[in-house]
Amino acid sequence: MLHKTRGIVLKTTFYGDTGVVVQIFTEKFGIQSYLINGVRKPKAKVNLNMLQPLHLLEMVVYFKANTGIQRVKELQSSPIFRSIPYDIIKSTMVMFLNEVLYKSIRQQHTDEHLFDFIYNSIAWFDEAQHASINFHLAFLLKLSRYLGFAPSVEGKSGQNYFDLQEGAFCSRPPVHPYYMDKTDAQIFIALFTTPMDKLNEISLSKLDRRAILNKILVFYTLHTASFGEIRAHQVLEEVLS
Repeated sequence: MLHKTRGIVLKTTFYGDTGVVVQIFTEKFGIQSYLINGVRKPKAKVNLNMLQPLHLLEMVVYFKANTGIQRVKELQSSPIFRSIPYDIIKSTMVMFLNEVLYKSIRQQHTDEHLFDFIYNSIAWFDEAQHASINFHLAFLLKLSRYLGFAPSVEGKSGQNYFDLQEGAFCSRPPVHPYYMDKTDAQIFIALFTTPMDKLNEISLSKLDRRAILNKILVFYTLHTASFGEIRAHQVLEEVLS
């Protein structure tokens, strides 16, 4: 049967002489792998540029349950990106976020709320003329809500530490090293709670931004099975420095 669905590109792998296998997080079917032939030909109907990381798609697809590789009938960018491919900061952020997403939701089944958050956030980021340089930090912290390990924002008097393992404030340093002091924790929570269009109100130094990013990656490592090492953040740090 044919189905219409939106999709978010996660990973593209060359297949044969002209084809690709694309892993796409779809609105209707979760993550699926699609074989698309002829993409690498000069006059291909589907342009390879459409299949770059986190590009947003409208698709007409065939679907068979318990099948490893699915087929695409029609595919088009929707919306067509206006800034991400041409802005070095935005494109590097998207590359980094794509790596985290690929490792975080690779086993994800259908989840329309998670899909909508990612799709709408990336679409907004592309359209925003003055998107905050802290977008990637806020995105990952807000994403944690949909992945099931959102941090607790409530801290009682005297709780001056934030336990990344428990995702909550505590009154004394935990016995493990995965925690933040109150200053970093306040930034952490502010990024989690502030709307995307208000992120420019949060001012961070380069050192603060790097420190918070490292804590966020620790947070993900603690709460995501087989998360592993993220490499793209090193490129991102160079671009933002």
